[in-house]
Amino acid sequence: MMMTDPIADMLTRVRNAIMIRAEKVDIPASRIKLEIAKLLKEEGFIRAYKILKDKKQGVLRVSLKYVENKSVITGLQKVSTPGRRVYRGYKDVESVMGGVGIAILSTPKGIVTDNTSRQEKVGGEVIAHIW
Repeated sequence: MMMTDPIADMLTRVRNAIMIRAEKVDIPASRIKLEIAKLLKEEGFIRAYKILKDKKQGVLRVSLKYVENKSVITGLQKVSTPGRRVYRGYKDVESVMGGVGIAILSTPKGIVTDNTSRQEKVGGEVIAHIW
């Protein structure tokens, strides 16, 4: 069966894993999901990630991060959808939760956070907000 929004599926899997306090979650791998996981690791939202080889496309295993039995990720929100794409220039990219969270953007320079977008002066499609 064809999935229409794989990034929303990734965020939903992470959200569901956090709700049951799972240590890790397995997600079908792709390059964009790998880049998102890399950003989440750099920003301190997850502990680790790795690609497990599979016969078809591979599996991205994300190790979730908890502090005192509370998840570091308190919220995930998909902004752009297949039916409604949201684009922002670098001047118009809003900070998430007063700077506590991050916005993930797809730009000509790759997948970046809102802070990197403003520093590099490059806008793009707002994929998700994570706080």
